[in-house]
Amino acid sequence: MDFTIDFTKEQIESIEDVLQQELIDLGVQSVILMDLAGNVIVNLDNGHANHDVFSLAALAAGNYGAVSAMANIIGEQEFSLLFHKGEKESIHFSKVVEDLLLLTIFNRDVSLGFLRLKVAEAIKRIQTLI
Repeated sequence: MDFTIDFTKEQIESIEDVLQQELIDLGVQSVILMDLAGNVIVNLDNGHANHDVFSLAALAAGNYGAVSAMANIIGEQEFSLLFHKGEKESIHFSKVVEDLLLLTIFNRDVSLGFLRLKVAEAIKRIQTLI
């Protein structure tokens, strides 16, 4: 079931503040809050990221959809960890609510365990804002 969330300007600003405090200020390179269709809602980075955000969001939505379908095929509702590790940069996916995904790009300076903790905290704060 797909649904659309209409965000107010205040909600967007509050979400940006949460993502800045919880993730960007702690060393994450880039954070994208998007819907499952690949539409970017919030895009923040540390000033050094150079990504094609809209292509990345579209591909991430497709990737998330494919992985979710694989989970269903093997009898899982969803996988709790979606993560792609690169040599220099890695990508972490987290579902925020039914139709929202948080995409986090980070480098070797941030550990996956620490990132997962901070993402979980950010998601809880965002959920209270929606």
